[in-house]
Amino acid sequence: QVQLAESGGGLVQAGGSLRLSCTASGRTFSSYSMGWFRQAPGKEREFVAVISGSGGNTGYADSVKGRFTVSRDNAKNTVYLQMNSLKPEDTAVYYCAADYQQFSHRLGAYDFWGQGTQVTVSS
Repeated sequence: QVQLAESGGGLVQAGGSLRLSCTASGRTFSSYSMGWFRQAPGKEREFVAVISGSGGNTGYADSVKGRFTVSRDNAKNTVYLQMNSLKPEDTAVYYCAADYQQFSHRLGAYDFWGQGTQVTVSS
């Protein structure tokens, strides 16, 4: 089993930046693609970004491409989401998730989930 814990959320003004971290507890971390998802109040959870187990492939939602960057450090069992040029519409609870031997944008493909961290962007 993989246990995930997000950190780094907070309150930031529009145009600012935040760096989220997700640390995994478990073996074979590099066998998992890692995804970031977010859920705003009253809305469905949506895909944000994904990174392959090796870190060699990434994918982003159109809404964040060019502003967000996903990366990972397998030696630290950690995946990151660097969020720049934040907008009020980025306000949501952000979740990381692990997808065993897959590279998916689908929420249902992910095997393990963190508890989420709140990101609030003010205007």
